[in-house]
Order: sequence, then structure tokens, then C-alpha cells
Amino acid sequence: MYRLAVYHNCSDMRINLILFGPPGSGKGTQAAKLVEKYGLLHISTGDLFRYEMGNDTPLGQEAKSYIAKGELVPDSVTIGMLRNKVEANPDVPGYIFDGFPRTIPQCEALDALLADMDESISRLIMLDVPDKEIVERILNRGITSGRSDDLDQAIIQNRIDVYKNETTPVFDYYAAKGKSVKVAGVGSIEDIFIRLCSEIDVL
Repeated sequence: MYRLAVYHNCSDMRINLILFGPPGSGKGTQAAKLVEKYGLLHISTGDLFRYEMGNDTPLGQEAKSYIAKGELVPDSVTIGMLRNKVEANPDVPGYIFDGFPRTIPQCEALDALLADMDESISRLIMLDVPDKEIVERILNRGITSGRSDDLDQAIIQNRIDVYKNETTPVFDYYAAKGKSVKVAGVGSIEDIFIRLCSEIDVL
């Protein structure tokens, strides 16, 4: 009943979210909770690549050919995978895009894909977590994860810097459209979730 209410309150428009968060921000945990509450489809580009390449689809084969040459997979291939996923799930009340877009051309490609469906991005939500907190979280995770990169503070900081460099232009792109917001990503899982929901429920 709740999911239907959300859907109709939005004038039958889907809730299309871009969810950003630095490594260690708990983005995956929050995405899962949003899926459960709103019935949204979580679309991770990493999962898409693994599926398409693992099933040796035409797009997967194309991606492999670029990777084998040590080249970046073109945006056209990635957006093709996104289009396949979206078109295969036409009845969901919306999507959470995770890991895409990362550049302005990718923003434009995603906007064009949604425009073909007479839709658009509803909101870009960034989980805002101080660097110091992120470093502490990942170092603590490294104690049990067994990953050496989770125990190297220089590597962790580099990952944070890469995230910021990638996401800042995308955040600004949607901010210019009045669609970007930052949500404090500190506190309990439930507190952060409530903040995210408060941004979604007004859409």
C-alpha cells in the first residue's frame, strides 16, 4: 500500500535517483533500504558489466574487446547496458542509479535515455561524510575485511580524492537544474535513512 501511495502521489511519475557516496559511506546499505521502502530498482553499473560480460551478450562482448586492449569502455556501451536494464523493468516505480553518471557526457546520455521515456532525474542525493570519518570507517573495516588497501591510509585518501574529482562536476551539473542535495551521512543507519526519505517524500 505504501509503495502505491508514493507512486500515485508523484502523479504516476517514477522516482529516478542518483545516489552518491564516498567509499565507506554506507551507500550500499542505504540503497538496499530505499529499494525495500519504495520498490525502486537499484541499477549498479558494476553489476551490469558483470551480468553482460558474464552472459556474453553483444554489449558484454563489446565491453570485453575494449578491456582486452586496455581501453576504457565507451559511454555508448555503458548507456546501452543501462537502457537494456531499464527497458527490461518497465513496471517499477523508479530507479536508483549507482556508479553512473561519473562525467558530464554521461549525465547528458542518462538524461537523453530518460527523456526517451518522457522522464528525468528526480534527485541526485549525495551522502556527505567528512574525510576523517571515512578514513576511520575503512581502517576499522580493514581489520576484518582482509583487504590490504583498507589498511593503507594513503590509498584510502586517494580513493576519496578520486570520488570527489568524479562526483563534483556531476553534482554541480544537476545542482544547476535544482536537483542536487547533500544529506549528512553520519549517525545511525536509521537516522541517515530518515534524512534520505525526507528528500524523497517531497518529490
